[in-house]
Amino acid sequence: MSKYILETKKLTKIFGKQKAVNNVSLKIEDHSVYGLLGPNGAGKSTTLKMFTGMLHKSSGDITFKGHPWSRDDLSDIGALIETPPLYENLSARENLKVRTLLLGLPDSRIDEVLEIVDLKNTGKKKSSQFSLGMKQRLGIAIALLNNPQLLILDEPTNGLDPLGIQELRDLIRSFPEKGITVILSSHILAEVEQIADHIGIITDGELKYQNIIDPNENLEDLFMTVVKNEKEG
Repeated sequence: MSKYILETKKLTKIFGKQKAVNNVSLKIEDHSVYGLLGPNGAGKSTTLKMFTGMLHKSSGDITFKGHPWSRDDLSDIGALIETPPLYENLSARENLKVRTLLLGLPDSRIDEVLEIVDLKNTGKKKSSQFSLGMKQRLGIAIALLNNPQLLILDEPTNGLDPLGIQELRDLIRSFPEKGITVILSSHILAEVEQIADHIGIITDGELKYQNIIDPNENLEDLFMTVVKNEKEG
């Protein structure tokens, strides 16, 4: 069996006359954290949305667990893309209860995911009163409800204060040992450097670099070299 939980070959997404994603071939290793890097507008979110069924690919292949990706695979994929989908007038537990009813999951799963994201003690506090970091963690809890094998997080630390970033970093790093592979998109290089095992760098819709993170290499220097070479080319 392939050691890659997800692979793409020449994955392409076209909007009108614009190629937002152009021939991207990713290899996401099982039980790892993969950092998808790129400037704003590089095509990161568009790529991730094709893995979650939010967008249809224009061409190319997506392989999940060794077979062609289909919407049936969404039962094994969790995602937090853009703003956490919260009912702000409901508590953390109530937000999760709505989803368990929709997904036909047991209530026991609510306590399990609240434990994972450290929100068990929020009681009846409405999510509208949560800090941004707590809202992000609740969004991740929702994404974890279906016990996914692959978790997709798009810019999860955006807008967080240093404490929120640290808490989220520790949470994300804990997932591979729980059997969850993470794809994390970001333009904050220092965060990815501390979380990811592998990185891919996308610029102008094209994957320009993909490798294991080298602790002896400065990620910012590597990123700037890759992006500048693309612009000069």
